[in-house]
Amino acid sequence: MTPMFRNAGRRAAGGLAAVLLMASLAAPLAAIAQALTPIDRPVAVVDEDVVLQSELDAAIANIRGQYASRPDQLPPEDVLKKQVLERLILNKLQVARAESSGIKATDQDVDAAIDRIAQGNNLTQDQLRAQVAQTGQSWDNFRRSIRDEMMIQQLRQSYAQGRIQVSDSEVEAALAAQANNTQYHLANLLVGLPDGATADQIATGEKKIEGVKALIDKGEMDFSAAAVRYSDAQNALEGGDLGWRGLDEIPPTFANVIRTMKAGDVIGPIRGPSGFQLVKLLEMREAGAESAQITEFHARHILARVDDKHPEAAARAKIDTLAARLAGGADFQALAKSDSEDETTQSEGGDLGWFPSDRFGTNFGSQVAALADNGISKPFRTDAGWHIVQRLGARQAEGDSSRRTAMREAIGRRKLEDEYNRFLREMRGEAFVELRDANGKAEPAAAPATPAAEQPATPPNNGG
Repeated sequence: MTPMFRNAGRRAAGGLAAVLLMASLAAPLAAIAQALTPIDRPVAVVDEDVVLQSELDAAIANIRGQYASRPDQLPPEDVLKKQVLERLILNKLQVARAESSGIKATDQDVDAAIDRIAQGNNLTQDQLRAQVAQTGQSWDNFRRSIRDEMMIQQLRQSYAQGRIQVSDSEVEAALAAQANNTQYHLANLLVGLPDGATADQIATGEKKIEGVKALIDKGEMDFSAAAVRYSDAQNALEGGDLGWRGLDEIPPTFANVIRTMKAGDVIGPIRGPSGFQLVKLLEMREAGAESAQITEFHARHILARVDDKHPEAAARAKIDTLAARLAGGADFQALAKSDSEDETTQSEGGDLGWFPSDRFGTNFGSQVAALADNGISKPFRTDAGWHIVQRLGARQAEGDSSRRTAMREAIGRRKLEDEYNRFLREMRGEAFVELRDANGKAEPAAAPATPAAEQPATPPNNGG
């Protein structure tokens, strides 16, 4: 072999040796890298979707950030994880139900919502991005959370359609009973019971709520911390805070008692449709004159009617075609004049004039309220058929009609809250939900939210 070929052979041998050496190191290096890199594994399977570990970690971090100044009110890690995971599961179920119902939130819708968030906080888009980055959340995840929230809100509005009715007699009775403009800042704690609960389930729930009440009465745990740890309500992670409400927005079961309470008092347990509840009055205030004001809207709409002569499928196809024409730049007023099937407003280009939000039903009002001035809605359904609405303006109005409208809206909100919570319990009970452990294996089935069997016999060591 010539020197040239010998040298080439040595180089080839050396190169091969290097390749073999790297190959021998590759497997252990890959294993080390895998061990050091966290795997974003599913922590729960929810029907056709999953909740990822990264989603759970981000949500828990968000809750801990909210309680940064009072960490002692948070429950132990395992309880907090269950609470947060249950909230994520319910969000997945609601988004999936919204999607299957044809509810959508486009990129343009999300952009508009983010613009409103930035403007409402006196921030530019870049400043908002910086704040989101400081929380450790990616911008894509932030946009996804906004999109999901918008879809869930639309699902609530859609659910209200046709289900939430407030009669004139209910409004008259509420107005007659309204002695003053007092508003109440409330918090609640719920030990939930399934529909058709057995005697044993009721007894277990009653024992748990009495144990929680005993901890609160003895001063061993404050109400907010007890709600975070033990409540099965959707607002558990907010310490049970219900915000400010008038008596008309409080279920009758509690309203008469709350009228006699003073700040700091806790009532209950009281058995309600969802289970056993404790309610705390945090503070009271007299609402100013502005509480009699309501928002009125000016809008116009296009209707594709649904009735015996107008089948559902044909109406939906027509409204989708009209929506596409509007998206392509067609004039709303002209399109309403030529194609709307509302004989009352067609000649006026669909103009509805000024109206309170409940004039044409809860869902119609919610759609208008969600728009900016000159904004155009997506197609939505009411009892009359399929609509597209364009909001033209908004104003504050006063007077007796405004009081009636405000009362009707308040009663409607209370009814919707009760009905929607029942809907969530049913949806959760019917869903396939499988929790996964750190090895990806299915965990034993557990009841949703805080297990009713957990009895608060003694306060936890961390005080929360």
